[in-house]
This record gives sequence, structure tokens and C-alpha cells, in this order.
Amino acid sequence: TVDAHITGTVWTVEVAVGETISEGDVVAVLESMKMEMPVESEVDGTVAEVLCATGDAVTEGQALVRLV
Repeated sequence: TVDAHITGTVWTVEVAVGETISEGDVVAVLESMKMEMPVESEVDGTVAEVLCATGDAVTEGQALVRLV
């Protein structure tokens, strides 16, 4: 999974199910304390499931995207 590194709100989701991504690709952008912070994948893979949506409140460590 690609997990949130901070507690905040999902500003945008940058990937879709079936999309192939590489290490370093941005999967979502989180907003916390009026700052936008990209969440990058640490591995290559294919998006199997998007576990968040724009506007969702997320906590640090929460899975945002599941890869296969």
C-alpha cells in the first residue's frame, strides 16, 4: 500500500485503478495546515484499489492506494 505520511485531508487523487506507476510517482496530494504535500509511491506497481477520495480526512499511516 501507499500510506499517508501525515494527518490531513485528501486534496487530490492522482491515480486510477489499473494505472501502472513507478517509484516516486505522486498518488495523492494531502492538505494539512494549509500546506499541500504530495504522497509518492515507494515502489513500482499497478493500482489495484484507491482507498480514499478527494475531501476525505486521513490519519498518518492510513492506506491511500493498494498496489499489486
